[in-house]
Amino acid sequence: MSKNAKKEPLCEDIAGKGCGLKKVLDIVGGKLKIKILCAIVFNEVVRYGDLNRSIHGITNTMLANSLKELEKDGLVERRQYDEMPVRVEYSLTPKAKSLIPILLELKRWGESNL
Repeated sequence: MSKNAKKEPLCEDIAGKGCGLKKVLDIVGGKLKIKILCAIVFNEVVRYGDLNRSIHGITNTMLANSLKELEKDGLVERRQYDEMPVRVEYSLTPKAKSLIPILLELKRWGESNL
């Protein structure tokens, strides 16, 4: 890159409302949401009980709240079937699927550098 070339900043308004990086971290930040996304992407469609069993140390409240937030943010789709007992399945939206390659790059960076 030449001296005159302008570098793209990570955030124009660091940690402000317009910062794309802050928006992403707000949506997938914390220790549970990425784990939930990983569990869903591995299985494609996951039932609530399977998610609860696959994520060690998560409580029902934390899982339910995180799933609601991921659904609200457009990353997880919730499908409820009218059966008895009620069956609920979760899958990734196209928006979340576009995030997976980025998470894989972060994973690779962590394996190489941490």
